[in-house]
Amino acid sequence: MKKYVLFDLDGTLTDPKVGICTCVQYALKDQGIDEPDIEKLTPFIGPPLKDSFMEFYNMSEEQAIKAMEKYRERFSTVGLYENEIYDGIEKMLMHMMAAGLVLGIASSKPTEFVEKILEHFNIKRYFKVIVGSNMDGTRVNKDEVVDEAIRQLFGDEPVDKSQIYMVGDRKFDVEGARALGIECVGVAYGYGGMEELKAAKADYIVRTVEELEKFLLRGKDEQVKLTPYQKLWQIFYPFFMFIFVKGFAGNLMGVILKTIGDTIPAGSFLFIHDEAGNLTGMTGNSGVIMQMTGYIAGFAVLLNIAKRTLKRAYEDSKLSHIRGEEPVNYVFSALATIAGVIGINLLIALTGALEASPELQDILADQYAANIVLSLIFFCIVSPIAEETVFRGIIFNCLKRRSPLSSAILVSSMLFGFYHMNAVQGIYAIVMGAIFAYAYEYFGDFKIPVALHMLANVVSSVLTYTGFMNTGLASWTVCAISLVVLAGSLYMLNRNKKLF
Repeated sequence: MKKYVLFDLDGTLTDPKVGICTCVQYALKDQGIDEPDIEKLTPFIGPPLKDSFMEFYNMSEEQAIKAMEKYRERFSTVGLYENEIYDGIEKMLMHMMAAGLVLGIASSKPTEFVEKILEHFNIKRYFKVIVGSNMDGTRVNKDEVVDEAIRQLFGDEPVDKSQIYMVGDRKFDVEGARALGIECVGVAYGYGGMEELKAAKADYIVRTVEELEKFLLRGKDEQVKLTPYQKLWQIFYPFFMFIFVKGFAGNLMGVILKTIGDTIPAGSFLFIHDEAGNLTGMTGNSGVIMQMTGYIAGFAVLLNIAKRTLKRAYEDSKLSHIRGEEPVNYVFSALATIAGVIGINLLIALTGALEASPELQDILADQYAANIVLSLIFFCIVSPIAEETVFRGIIFNCLKRRSPLSSAILVSSMLFGFYHMNAVQGIYAIVMGAIFAYAYEYFGDFKIPVALHMLANVVSSVLTYTGFMNTGLASWTVCAISLVVLAGSLYMLNRNKKLF
């Protein structure tokens, strides 16, 4: 939740259709143009008035200025009040002020008219700053208006653009916000519509006033209700519960397998027997079954919590991702994942960290010892689903609701690294966990981190089973190229949509 919100007026807080379009008719008639259908004049709502006369009716600048003066002649006395405030707006503003948000107006309409309209609807008191264009025709471009609103909002204090939203209904609001480096929330209930806002690449798009309020105040209710102890409990309960249940269920399966091992004949898929038929050990397949049992049990215990958390996260995220993502961004995410797996594994091997970690060597040995199909089912399907449910589905989402996104990614990834219980694999897990969390937030779809985790484990398995680390390709050159591809892919994702 950001602290500062700048609102456009027309099409965002109020519906000015009758007043604006009727005044445009009045101005056009003075120019000898008869336009009986006011529906054709709705494009005048939002952009600078002079520009609209010049664009839509091919007027010269002199003609447009004259038309604008005629427009204001009627608007200042009549059209100003031919306006309606959207249902739910005042209640939303009241809730936002109560939540401690600082509100402002950034409109292309002259400031004098903006203030009169806000007074007419009795909502002027909610806004700390009110900025519009000047009556002399200056400061009409949206970026100029937004810039002045930010200047008045912060005064002599340092400007923190990461804490500002611009809310508007037209592409001009999006373009003005982007020019100033702030995020824009497009409202599709206004006069730009969904397609215009998508084309303009609004950072977020909402469809109703209710959705707008929910988006701008998301997480605030929970911050008020939960104590610090409850917030920590939401994070660490699933973490330790998963570890405990996974370990208990895995060991219990081991006891069960050992108990029945004496009745299974030699040469079994699961057990090792001596020549006399006595059980002497279990195969790598038994070890994978034990691990899989533990993961499934841990997942099952936390399933209800995960469902509730993911449902709430989806409700928030669907407001942020209505416009969808370019297909190329999915490609960059996959490239980042593949390059990350190859680059980091090579870095571990080439620096000698692998030889220095007997724990990691044991893990790789167990993977080699198991049946390849059984191992891939566990490592590439069961494990990613269970781990993503805990670390991104529950922990990351809980952190995100009450802390900055960067902190949520960092803490959830560090817990993911700590969970692996050895330093080398932990570092790998922290980096990959951060990529998975970033992708989840980027696309707003929980299936994305699950799919990327599966992809990462598939690539890692290919490296293991093909003996890649013992080939000539396992070089510093390939490592460097992989890490450059990782950085480049993340750079392209961030360029296409900034999350921080």
